[in-house]
Amino acid sequence: MTTTRFAPSPTGYIHVGNLRTALMNYLIARKAGGSFILRIDDTDPERSKEEYVDAIKQDLEWLGLHWDRVERQSERLDRYAEAADKLREMGRFYEAFETPTELDLKRKKQLNMGKPPVYDRAALNLSEAEKDALRAERGDGVWRFKLNHERIEWTDGILGDISIDAASVSDPVLIRGDGQVLYTIASVVDDTEMGVTDVVRGSDHVTNTATQIQIIEALGGTCPRFAHHSLLTGPQGEALSKRLGTLALRDLREQGVQPMALLSLMARLGSSDPVELRAEMAELIDGFDVSRFGAAPTKFDVQDLFPLTARHLQSLPLDAVSGAVAEAGVPAELAEPFWLMARENITTLNDLAGWWDLCRDGAEPLIDEEDRDFIAQAMELLPEGQFDGDTWGTWTKAVKEATGRKGKGLFMPLRKALTGMERGPEMAALMPLLQVIRARG
Repeated sequence: MTTTRFAPSPTGYIHVGNLRTALMNYLIARKAGGSFILRIDDTDPERSKEEYVDAIKQDLEWLGLHWDRVERQSERLDRYAEAADKLREMGRFYEAFETPTELDLKRKKQLNMGKPPVYDRAALNLSEAEKDALRAERGDGVWRFKLNHERIEWTDGILGDISIDAASVSDPVLIRGDGQVLYTIASVVDDTEMGVTDVVRGSDHVTNTATQIQIIEALGGTCPRFAHHSLLTGPQGEALSKRLGTLALRDLREQGVQPMALLSLMARLGSSDPVELRAEMAELIDGFDVSRFGAAPTKFDVQDLFPLTARHLQSLPLDAVSGAVAEAGVPAELAEPFWLMARENITTLNDLAGWWDLCRDGAEPLIDEEDRDFIAQAMELLPEGQFDGDTWGTWTKAVKEATGRKGKGLFMPLRKALTGMERGPEMAALMPLLQVIRARG
């Protein structure tokens, strides 16, 4: 069975970069009728917060990315310890004691000599007595996985054939000096034991994947199919990480972005297929193909989400937005005509309140000096009684006959006088709502 996972760290709110990874893994699992795991990477007790675990779940639920089960790495530390012991017994795990400053000096020396800045494995030459002395002086060291210096190769679902010389990569640290288990080994153990068959993640993980393939093989596991998607940049190609303060999913939600607008964009962004607004998740699932994505950095502009949101809202019936309409203050008996009027004239649901304010309170008339007499005469011709869908046509016809005005010279001053705006909804749809509120007053 196809099994994928999304493994966020609960150290902050998830953002569009995280979403890309989550969505791709979700769509692969659902298209194959498989399983999607939400795996919380909470092995860092200092930075992991329960409030972020809850926020991650809330954001995924808002988007409709429903998981089949939740796993927490903090509850699996014994499994990682067993894997570490197995690697030690195999002679593939060793303790190293260099300080960050010492490592930095080594890297600079190697670079000056024209060599790749990889760990020199000096710790392998330490005697037990030397190790004991270093522990007494510095505390426990880090534990590094000893790579076999050979080429590591796989066919990537996006990048194609990959070949990395393990000798050009430092032996990865899997356990820190304070005992914290790092992602590299925790992910391998989890993917193996949970039967993960497909892993999609950012292209910044390519080297990490190479080392993990050797760890998987050392532990006797089966390698999943890997695919590495491009990294997102800002609209001008700038690093997106500098802008994530406004790109957390909950911030986008607060700005009124609709889930299907966001999902439709992210399911195609960076692929050879055009972005197409989809009405439901099933359409995204059916149309998804990870091999259609490219390796080049992908530009993301948050402003692209708002036209998609507006188009999505235009397609929705009242029952899909009834909560937002009620929250804007619209009485239940007016909800249907109000929504039909407003949905063509909003970008997000946050705009509803402004249109209701207009209906409820009216607007400051916008009257050009040359139109004052015309507007005064037109108002005298305003039909008596409750307005309906025919009122606008009846009124403008009467005004035209009385004043001789026509076209834009007729309609624009009347619109501006009633709404205080030069553009907006069809006046035939808006006028009944204006009249009802006035009648109540």
